[in-house]
Amino acid sequence: MDVQRSKRGGQNRAKGKKAFAEEKQLTMSDQLENVPRNYSGALLGAIGVALACGVISLFWAWNLSGKMASQQQELSETKQRNVQLAADLRETDARLRVTTEELGKSLGLTQKQMDTRAEQLLARERVQEATAKRLETAQKETAQQVTAVATDVSTVKTDVGGVKTDLGKTQNDLAGALAKLTSMQGDLSGHASLIARNHDELEVLKHKGDRNYYEFTLDKNHRKPVGTVSLELKKTDAKKSRFTLNVYADDKKYEKKDRNVNEPLQFYSGNERGLYEIVVNSINNKNQVSGYLSTPKGAPVPPPLGQ
Repeated sequence: MDVQRSKRGGQNRAKGKKAFAEEKQLTMSDQLENVPRNYSGALLGAIGVALACGVISLFWAWNLSGKMASQQQELSETKQRNVQLAADLRETDARLRVTTEELGKSLGLTQKQMDTRAEQLLARERVQEATAKRLETAQKETAQQVTAVATDVSTVKTDVGGVKTDLGKTQNDLAGALAKLTSMQGDLSGHASLIARNHDELEVLKHKGDRNYYEFTLDKNHRKPVGTVSLELKKTDAKKSRFTLNVYADDKKYEKKDRNVNEPLQFYSGNERGLYEIVVNSINNKNQVSGYLSTPKGAPVPPPLGQ
């Protein structure tokens, strides 16, 4: 009895397990049937994109393969041309050697002598090229120097033009200043001359350039060398603007007595007997006068101080 019960219990358990498995299989089938169809559409889209990429890749690979084949063909043709050129060059070299040998034989020259002459010709060509380059450089430098000189000449012309303008103005000013100078009658034989009444007018006379001028200041009873003569003040009268002085020239003494300020005092001196002229411009006080001595342009001049 117990054995039968045990068999029946085992059969029942086996039936229960089978029923549970069938029920579980039915449940999974139901779940699969209930999965949304959206997942299937996304999968199809991904597959389509992958197929498109694959097609593009295949086309690109095919195109690249065609280009590589074309380049390989061109490279092969280039190699063939290079081979042909090398063969032509070897043939040309061989012909040149034959021609050179025949020429050497006809001229009675050895190969060494011909090589030497060829080197000499090449050296001469190099020297000529170097000379041509130096000549070209020298020509460029010369052109630059000529341009610089032309610029300097233009500048000098401009400066000369300015100097001419300034000189013309100076000449006009000098002519105007000379016109303002006073012409006075001298104390010898009615000889008249232009005189300067002050230092500024004396500068105008100096610029005229036809005589030499020596300014002086004399103290009473003091003999003083002026130019190549000597002067000595003897008397002054400031109120009447009169004075008396002695002139020493050529071992002679000339007395100029009771003369007026700005009066030309004239005398002859030198081997050529040139006309000398003394003008006293002012009486500073009763014992001093100031003025200038005028001598001809070719008259002797005093030696420099210290000699």
